[in-house]
Amino acid sequence: MKTTGSLNELIARAIVKNWDRMSLSDMGGINYQYKDVAEKIEKLHILFESAGLRKGDKVAICGKNSANWSVTFLACLTAGIVAVPILHEFKPETIHHLIDHSGAKLLFVDAAIWENLDETQLPGLMGAIYISEFGMPLSRSESLTEARNNLNELFGRKYPYDFTAKDVEYYHDDPEEIAVINYTSGSTGMSKGVMLPFRSLWSNVEFCLDHLQFFKPGDGIVNMLPLAHLYGMVIEMLHPFCRGCHCYFLTRVPSPKIILGAFAEVKPKLIITVPLILEKIIRNKVFPLLDKPLMKVLLKVPYLDDRLLAKVKDNLIQAFGGNLEEIIVGGAPLNKEVEDFLHKIGFPLTVGYGMTECGPLISYESAATAKSQTVGRVVERMEVKIDSPDPQNIPGNIWVRGANVMKGYYKNEQATKEVMPDDSGWMNTGDRGLIDAEGFISILGRSKTMILGPSGQNIYPEEIEQKLNNLPYVAESLVIDEAGTLVALVVPDWEAVRMEGMDSDALEKVMDQNLVALNDEMPAYSKIKRYKLMQEEFEKTPKRSIKRFLYQP
Repeated sequence: MKTTGSLNELIARAIVKNWDRMSLSDMGGINYQYKDVAEKIEKLHILFESAGLRKGDKVAICGKNSANWSVTFLACLTAGIVAVPILHEFKPETIHHLIDHSGAKLLFVDAAIWENLDETQLPGLMGAIYISEFGMPLSRSESLTEARNNLNELFGRKYPYDFTAKDVEYYHDDPEEIAVINYTSGSTGMSKGVMLPFRSLWSNVEFCLDHLQFFKPGDGIVNMLPLAHLYGMVIEMLHPFCRGCHCYFLTRVPSPKIILGAFAEVKPKLIITVPLILEKIIRNKVFPLLDKPLMKVLLKVPYLDDRLLAKVKDNLIQAFGGNLEEIIVGGAPLNKEVEDFLHKIGFPLTVGYGMTECGPLISYESAATAKSQTVGRVVERMEVKIDSPDPQNIPGNIWVRGANVMKGYYKNEQATKEVMPDDSGWMNTGDRGLIDAEGFISILGRSKTMILGPSGQNIYPEEIEQKLNNLPYVAESLVIDEAGTLVALVVPDWEAVRMEGMDSDALEKVMDQNLVALNDEMPAYSKIKRYKLMQEEFEKTPKRSIKRFLYQP
């Protein structure tokens, strides 16, 4: 097992070995081979140098997923420039704040986002550059303007005959140097700038290269998670790139229809996703079929049920493109009903665990050996411990230590001390869980979301929400504590309600029945006293986790 290595060496090696292979594509748009990516990286390096950027300087990237977003990010890493990815869905005032807070000197941005920004609020910026075609709407530097206007000429001067794989030479990264500052958009609080060193990104990529070997150079992957989030950036883009694979970026909102269309075109072996996307596909495509009266009868017939479930699995594999070998779910808990069903039919599913502060991996297990309702075992170069007298049976806070762990929060020593209180290297994840005799980790919920019951019992709202979300006409829910009373905020499946022609009285009757059914499964201290119907879905983080803090009383 390697203990350390160079991320930029992995990137350079991938480019050289796969020079003529396809690399990055916008679905329905531009297509880059690895050699095209290398040339664009080199041009951005010339631009950085002309602008006077030095190693350790910051460059912010704010835009929708695209091939050029990835090129910009790779150019930063390979020049020793600190990349500052900012989620394009953030409001303008938040984007202003994060650019200013990070001290970014350049901003690569989508034109539509730039239109809503106020350059007077960005005094530290030397310039802004469009991600799509590298046009420049703002420059406060003559040398930057000159370099951008004459970039092809400067490139031609540097490489007067030809630019070949032999010219690929990148910044030698030190494991402890900061590679990325990633601002979290957490479910329990406001953004903090996570400082991830090169060792963290390298360790995550190296783990994927070592353990997902069914995924080969030239294979395609559909990139549907936000590149501004570590799960999408590292596991779904950087790792495939370093393997020599072909990344396809969705250019539209990833609805189930668009995603399934992309799977049909790309036919991926590996799919990286979050629970919400998978659950929507299963609930819309599979569960309605199984609920039909004839199917319910046939599933009770011995032998026949196995054949039917095998057929369901086959159809589901085809819906995901036909070549699927593994689907990795992370970012939030997967609904128990969905997970149990997928394991029952032998679908190649595994649920992992990570966080931005670990770049992101903490635990994983291959689909072949995964255990239901666990998130795998700790990954290489990492340690896990549970702060509990009996970690197998009594939940405790999950602590981690190792190569993947961040250096701390940028310009926020207090927040760093809260999760890394001493020099031992151990970090408190803020999650509560168990670890069994075989090392499989189970997550019970966030420490910050835990509600203290009337007699001191620990109530994990996520466990109640999972049960509630399985009941009729419930799209999603959130359990909160209102002055000692447990209340469920419920977003109904409004589309199903409309299709059934239900009026408000009929819907309330169903929800009343749901409340009774839910409480029948709950111990006395965690029964829900009442519910409130929500008209719109909950606001979410990039991982599609509900921003819980927005709904607390």
